[in-house]
Amino acid sequence: MKVYDREFDVNFKSDSSPVTKADQHAEDIILDDLKLHIPNVPVVAEEAASGGNIPDVGDRFFLVDPLDGTKEFIQKNDEFTVNIALIENGIPVFGIIYAPALSVLYVTLSSTQAIKANLGISDTFHNIESLDLQEIHAAFPDVQGLNVIMSRSHMSDETTEYLKDIQIKSTLSAGSSLKFCKLAEGVADLYPRFAPTMEWDTAAGHAILLAAGGRVETPNGQLLGYGKSDKKFLNSEFIAFGLRHNTAGEL
Repeated sequence: MKVYDREFDVNFKSDSSPVTKADQHAEDIILDDLKLHIPNVPVVAEEAASGGNIPDVGDRFFLVDPLDGTKEFIQKNDEFTVNIALIENGIPVFGIIYAPALSVLYVTLSSTQAIKANLGISDTFHNIESLDLQEIHAAFPDVQGLNVIMSRSHMSDETTEYLKDIQIKSTLSAGSSLKFCKLAEGVADLYPRFAPTMEWDTAAGHAILLAAGGRVETPNGQLLGYGKSDKKFLNSEFIAFGLRHNTAGEL
C-alpha cells in the first residue's frame, strides 16, 4: 500500500506482464512468514517462479500470488488482491484473499465454510475470531438468467462466443481474484475464463468458492486441478459457477 499510494515505476516480465516493486515486496514478506511458521511445505510463488525458482512439489504445497491484478493496481481502481492457497492432492483445501485497498478479507475456515470480513484500518489478522465475520454462500441463479462476472482486463473472443448460448440476466466486471469471491458470496453466478491464467491466480479463489458451495471446472466438466509442474503451473480454460439447478443454472 505504501507503493500504491504514491507514484511508482512499472516494469515488464519476459511474458510482457507488468510488475511493480509492490509485487516483489509483498512476496518477500509472505515467503519469509511461511518459511518461519510452516517450513516443511514447499511454496510456488509468482515472482520466484518467473525468475525460474520453482521448488519440487509433492502432494502438498502452497501457491502464492503476492499481487493479483497488477493491471488494476497500476490503474489504481483498488481491485487487486493478495492470494495464498494450500493444495493437497491437486485440490485447493485452504484459501485466503485479501484486498488491501478495499479492506476486505475472504478466507476458508473449513472445506464447507468460507467467510468475509470487512476490516477497519486498525484491524489485524492476529485474532480473526474477534472480527465481524460474515459466512458466505454461493447462490442459485434466478430463473430469468445468470448474473455473469467477467474479467475487467482479460476478455477474449472465446469468452464472448461461449456466452452467446447462455441466458444472461446481468453482466458484471471485476479485477483479480475478486471474481471468485463474488461467486462465493452469491453476487454472481457464472465466471467463464478462456484467457490464460496461472495456478497462483486461481487457487485461493477456487478454495473459497468450493467452501461456499460452488465449483470450478474445465469446459469438459472436470474439476480444475493443481500441481501441473510439467506445464509450468499453467491453467486450462475453466468455468467457475455457484449453485446450479435444472433451468437457468444448468450449463
